[in-house]
Amino acid sequence: MNKTFLLLGSNMGNSLAQLTTAIHHIEQNTGKLTGQSGLYLTAAWGNTNQPDFLNQVVVVETTLTAAETLHSILKIEKMMGRVRTVKNAPRIIDIDILFFNNEIIQQNDLVIPHPEIQNRRFVLIPLNEIAPGLKHPVLGKTIRQLLAECPDQLVVKKF
Repeated sequence: MNKTFLLLGSNMGNSLAQLTTAIHHIEQNTGKLTGQSGLYLTAAWGNTNQPDFLNQVVVVETTLTAAETLHSILKIEKMMGRVRTVKNAPRIIDIDILFFNNEIIQQNDLVIPHPEIQNRRFVLIPLNEIAPGLKHPVLGKTIRQLLAECPDQLVVKKF
């Protein structure tokens, strides 16, 4: 059984409903939900001229490989109406693989761990809530340590 941490985010429509729907689809198509953080309201990162995001980290046990997990979550995003336009545009749903077991994967279409984890408070705060001692396999630091060192100053509030 594989263990993956996924980041969910939405800032279009009813974001709470979008995250709930995404979790339902993940359970139906990707694997069993074994943990989840609270919900966090976060200012948009990158392209800041858009609504705030609702974010959550979930833990999923799956029989899928990392590549199959990516395929599954991209299918869920498309099924929910996500259309990819410009980078950091508003989105109905965004699902990112943060970690997959302790694997390090460097491919054109798949990089695990997610390369920006250590730079984003909206990732680290919910991740720290459910897995503060989880060690980043590349950086060799725990989530708690990465959060303490994170240069990002965006406001992340419990929803």
